[in-house]
Parts: sequence; C-alpha cells; structure tokens
Amino acid sequence: MTDVFEGMSTFAAVAEAGSFRLAAERLGVTRSAVSQGLQRLEDRLGVALVQRTTRSVRLTEAGEQFYRTVSPALSEVKTALRAVQDERGRPTGTLRLSVSSIAETFLSGVALTGFLQAYPGIRLDLTVTDEEDDIVQAGFDAGVRLGEVIEQDMIAIPVSGEQRQLAVASPDYLARCGTPQHPRDLLAHDCIGWRARPDLAPYRWEFTENGRDIEIAVEPKVTTNDMGTMIRLACAGAGITFGVYDTFRSYLDRGELLPLLEAFGPPFAGFYLYYPRRQRQPAKLRALVDHLHKWTRHGGVA
Repeated sequence: MTDVFEGMSTFAAVAEAGSFRLAAERLGVTRSAVSQGLQRLEDRLGVALVQRTTRSVRLTEAGEQFYRTVSPALSEVKTALRAVQDERGRPTGTLRLSVSSIAETFLSGVALTGFLQAYPGIRLDLTVTDEEDDIVQAGFDAGVRLGEVIEQDMIAIPVSGEQRQLAVASPDYLARCGTPQHPRDLLAHDCIGWRARPDLAPYRWEFTENGRDIEIAVEPKVTTNDMGTMIRLACAGAGITFGVYDTFRSYLDRGELLPLLEAFGPPFAGFYLYYPRRQRQPAKLRALVDHLHKWTRHGGVA
C-alpha cells in the first residue's frame, strides 16, 4: 500500500529552501534522494509541482496551492511526533536558535553552558544573524531579538535586562577630535556605521531629547555588518561607533572605549527568547525556557 505522506516532507523542504541542494542539507540526505523523492510524488499526483532550471527551483501554480494546503498539516504531524518522542525520556535532539548578533548577554555563553550541562542529550544549532526572518518559516525552534521587533503573536521571555543605545569612542580619538555634546555634532565626526546588507542604507543613529525621538543620518567613514569590526576600529581610534550598551560593556569597564551622549539614550526593553504559540511545545524547547526562567530568577539577567 502506498504511503500517502511519502515525498511530502521532501516537497515542503524544496518549497521552503528554493533549491534541491539546500533542501538536501536540511533533510540530511543527498540531492539525488531529494530529486527522486519529489519525482515520485509528482508521478503519484499526476501533476508538476516545481519548475526545474539549471539555476533555481520554482513552484508551479499547482505546487504553490499544494504547499499552502499541506504545510500546516505537516507542521502539526511533526509536532505530534515530537510530543510522542518527548514522552520517552529526557529531552533530546537539536535545538535551532536564530540569535541577534548584538544579544551579548545571551551569547556570552553562561546561560547556554548551564543549559547544555543540565541537558546533555540536547545539541544547540545557533545561527547568529540580524535578518528579521520568520523563524517558523526558516525552520528555527526559537529566536533571540530585542523585544521591540518581536511580533505580537509570539511568546517571549526576557534574557537580558533593559538596554540603551550608546555612542562610544576611544580616549585617543576624543583627544584628537573632541567630544560631541549633542547628537547633531556627530555629523562633523568620523563615524563607524552598521547596515544589515550592502543593498540597505546605513542604520540611522537613534537618540531621544526632551521625550522626542531624533534620528541622525551619519555618513560613516566605515560601514560594515559586523559589530566586532566596528568595536575593533573604534578601540583603535578610527572614529565613533554606536550600538547597544551590553555590546560595549567590557570595553567601557576597561576604559578602552568611553561613553558619549548618555543623556540622549533612555532605557528600553532588552532581549527576549521568543517562539510561536503551539498547543504543545517540543520538550527540548520547554527545557530551554524552564532553564532561562530559573537563570533569570537567580540573577542571570544583567
């Protein structure tokens, strides 16, 4: 008897990844196995689900309709299978997390090391990214982002204290170029800016004055998508850079960087672990949530 579900997971992986290669990597099989599994599904249905070219894979109209129909059902089946497996013992498996590059408190490793020691059967797959992807669509179990950018339909728990944005520079740079007294003064300084991708404009530096938000469109001397590079350049005296306080904390404590314009940076909600509302969460995710609740209660959140 033919398994009615045969090939559906393969098709869903191809639809979400947009290529046989990426789908094969996600499923842990060969590219040939993905192609053959999809072909058998198409033969069984009697309709083409994808258009294959040498460079890409696109869904046909029938494929798009089929994906919209089966994707929620497959998600429910996977959740049910995980739930059954979870009942057999301690949480196991790979927990995939999408984490903002500036979530320093979370990425420092203290909370995660304690979690891994408490649950040796769980493996962590961390993707550090500043892309605001749909974590469900991208195949993540959860994400860590600033609270202000998390969608309202997600469950979120704090993994840091309040944050504030801060401009910083090295003592050497300030001795050579002077100290800005107002955010507008930054326009006359060498600045080290950030942007997520080359096709996007550099991030505008955000401040608050008398309860009113101010955006300063600095023209960076250097622009990069890597916070580590920004910090190293600032410490070397290349200019003023801007980011979340936690990112600069250790450099400020050592005096390698000095805080600027502090009166213009009020606190705001910090970083949160967030995940979709489901009737039943996977045991590995519940374990992380429980661990972080205990960690924060014992002073883990700075």
